[in-house]
Amino acid sequence: MLKMMMCREVTKLMSKRLDAPLTLRERFTLRFHLGMCDACSECDKQFALLHRAGHAYQDHPAPDDDR
Repeated sequence: MLKMMMCREVTKLMSKRLDAPLTLRERFTLRFHLGMCDACSECDKQFALLHRAGHAYQDHPAPDDDR
């Protein structure tokens, strides 16, 4: 039986998902929670934005300032 996860547990799944695949159960649980919790949905969007920004910086670092 699945139970509703607390926001703290869901936040850990959001972070884990950025680095490794989730199990089917974890994906289902995360999707279910995000469908009901506006705060976690916003947090998930912010995690995704930070993840993309980090990768963009890694791919194209800012030039050094040699002044």
